[in-house]
Amino acid sequence: MGTNPQDALNRLIAAFEAHHQAARAAEISEAAIVEAAEARLRDAFFTYDDALFNNYGVDLPFDMIEDDDFEDDEYDDDDIEFIDIDD
Repeated sequence: MGTNPQDALNRLIAAFEAHHQAARAAEISEAAIVEAAEARLRDAFFTYDDALFNNYGVDLPFDMIEDDDFEDDEYDDDDIEFIDIDD
């Protein structure tokens, strides 16, 4: 069956908390600590996402984007359409 979604959720929450603690306590010289916490958080996110899909057929409403996947030139401010909610 795979990973239990509740267990995966608990690990994801713990990974968020550990990342927060590392970010709050880290000095510039301790960037490796934050990077390690980021890696654990990323792994926990994907594990939880997989558990939800494999057990319930549900995807999370967002994805993690790698820096290499994001190209600034793909997003142009001219393409943004603003909606006037007063109309």
